[in-house]
Amino acid sequence: MTAPELREVYRLMSSVRRLDEAAVAWQRQGILPAYAPLLGQEAAQVGSAFAVDRERDFLFPTYREAGVARTLGVDMVEYMSTHRATWHGGLWDAAEHRLAPIQAVVAGSVLHAVGWAHGQRLAAASPGDPQDPVGGLGVAVAYLGDGASSQGDVHEAMNIAAVFAAPVVFFVQNNGWAISVPTERQVAGGSVAARGAGYGMPALRIDGNDAEAVVSATRRALAYARAGRGPVIVEAVTYRRGPHSTADDPGRYRTLDDERRDAGADPLERLRARLLGEGLANEAFVAECDAAAAAEAEAVREGVLALGPRPGAEMFDLVFAEPTEELLRQKAQWRKESEHG
Repeated sequence: MTAPELREVYRLMSSVRRLDEAAVAWQRQGILPAYAPLLGQEAAQVGSAFAVDRERDFLFPTYREAGVARTLGVDMVEYMSTHRATWHGGLWDAAEHRLAPIQAVVAGSVLHAVGWAHGQRLAAASPGDPQDPVGGLGVAVAYLGDGASSQGDVHEAMNIAAVFAAPVVFFVQNNGWAISVPTERQVAGGSVAARGAGYGMPALRIDGNDAEAVVSATRRALAYARAGRGPVIVEAVTYRRGPHSTADDPGRYRTLDDERRDAGADPLERLRARLLGEGLANEAFVAECDAAAAAEAEAVREGVLALGPRPGAEMFDLVFAEPTEELLRQKAQWRKESEHG
């Protein structure tokens, strides 16, 4: 990576770290009903999103990808609208930002990603389609955790992707914990990447705390899938530094000493040390990033507080392109109750 790229990744990681810490505080203050922190996973999220082609690729997040959204330029007030409980999936324009809505169903995003990717292959094979079926495929990036990898949906998605050579990168953030269960107690075979052989797909297992390693691995995986060669697994080994969600108490299943011992290098501190140590940035740059991150977090807080309720009819109007009779019946019943309640 070039020096400007490394500085940009650091700037994004600094912003994500501050927003993430602020969002936890907002939940404690009652501003957000719930939030899923990503502390310690900034390099994995920013690095993977930084590597994509925003004109062709499409990313499919879980409920923990605030760093991915921020890297793609999503308005973070619109992103936090889901955590504010004013909208399901986020208010941003998914097509414009190449980021699907937040997916709360564990492993649900991988099925959506494979479906979209298969569509890219079908479109490229269509007569008169401008895409080059060999070098120009759009690639889906499916985010999942080590815990989600145990879901049957992941097997179905990986199997179908491999059979049809769908251009998908299964980006696994192995943060060491599936809620309260350590990875080794619920991932057989030692790693998620090891499963790639069973599907006939290549897999990379990388240091998820090294931002440049993440960018490099994701770029390689994207190039492979874009060339029409099929899906790839990238397993970024990192650590969840804190609770699974704001409803979780990690002290019930691990100690602070365990966390300090097992967490490894802090990804933000690691990149900062490299920038300063190699003369790629100075202390003034770091201070500027810190100040900008703090100002951004405050602006997002104000925006979140200003979010008003959404029209209740959207619960019914935005479900199907052609609503079913049952849905129309429910809408009529809801309107009757809300107007006379």
